[in-house]
Amino acid sequence: MIGGKDGNSAAVKTILPGSTVGILGGGQLGRMLANAGSAMGYRFVTLEPTPDSPMGQVSEQIVAAYDDREAARRLAERSDVITYEFENVNADVAAMLMAESYVPQGSELLYTTQHRLREKRAIEAAGVKVAPYAEIRSEDELREAVRKFGTPCVLKTATGGYDGKGQWVIKGESEIAEAYAELSKARTQLVLEQFIDFAMEISVIAARSTTGEIKAFPPAENIHKENILHLSIVPARTQESVLREAERLAVRIAEGLGVVGLIAVEMFVTRDGELFVNELAPRPHNSGHYTMEACRTSQFEQHIRAICGLPLGDTSLMSPVVMVNVLGQHVEPVLARAAAPDEAAERLGVAPKLHLYGKKDAVFKRKMGHVNVLAPTVEAALDWIDETKIWKV
Repeated sequence: MIGGKDGNSAAVKTILPGSTVGILGGGQLGRMLANAGSAMGYRFVTLEPTPDSPMGQVSEQIVAAYDDREAARRLAERSDVITYEFENVNADVAAMLMAESYVPQGSELLYTTQHRLREKRAIEAAGVKVAPYAEIRSEDELREAVRKFGTPCVLKTATGGYDGKGQWVIKGESEIAEAYAELSKARTQLVLEQFIDFAMEISVIAARSTTGEIKAFPPAENIHKENILHLSIVPARTQESVLREAERLAVRIAEGLGVVGLIAVEMFVTRDGELFVNELAPRPHNSGHYTMEACRTSQFEQHIRAICGLPLGDTSLMSPVVMVNVLGQHVEPVLARAAAPDEAAERLGVAPKLHLYGKKDAVFKRKMGHVNVLAPTVEAALDWIDETKIWKV
């Protein structure tokens, strides 16, 4: 490794291939980081409580709880640089690793993005719009805010929650008491968001290096089913001016929040092309999986480059693509299709690229993998997905 300083005079290091990257978390994001980084010559080790984890299948694994300080210390001893693949890192462990190892992402961004109210305020401080919101501390405050925002509106827990968990879409005043009682069980702050009548949801993955260099990937148009991401479509089907503005806002957030590594910026696009940021994720993101084959540099390689202080890679899109998630109920038909000649793919001129995560049990509605459908047009990719009938389930 090579020492140095960035433009803010903070000590940084260039971590060269051959070094070891430690990752907190051993899920599919860690697995794909390790696969991309191993091709560059890096070694990997993960701290993950689940034996034979997705990442543990392709790297060394320390089997221990995330809050096990002794295990975290072992991770630090084996690693030249440490990163994470999920946001909810134990604060004490993060502080210890900051003191005893090299964690270029720091802990401030984690602190911000672990809490929806802090996150929204940070986005606003960066000069970017979010949907109107209100902190909720009582049922009476919720009633007042619902009257102000109108229905539908969305009540969310300030911490935790993913794939639609930890939130309640309030469709009428009769739901207020039940929504407040249910989400209050989480024993965390609550936030009410005004519902945005959006035409489309998009996301932009941006990367910022330890050197301050920033690059953004092309925006993805995201379609959800039952609050779980189903499709990411690139290029997104909206005006070019909206896409460029979305990239600009993602870069502004990455710079304003002092991001190191990746930041996924999820946004709503209104019918008149206005953009509101919905959420942030300071890590590789499901909606960025399309980059694995469709871009000159994948989000996973880019993250490694960013935290190691290497020049960032070219983010250019090489092919239209649709990423479709493979849930537990899709695994069997996906495998059956992969084992046979694919007439529809040949006829439509598409190339489906299957990625499975190595999870032990194919659980209904659990993310087990994804398929990147490279195609001459996004319509051709969508036609292939429709013709397979796999995702009708």
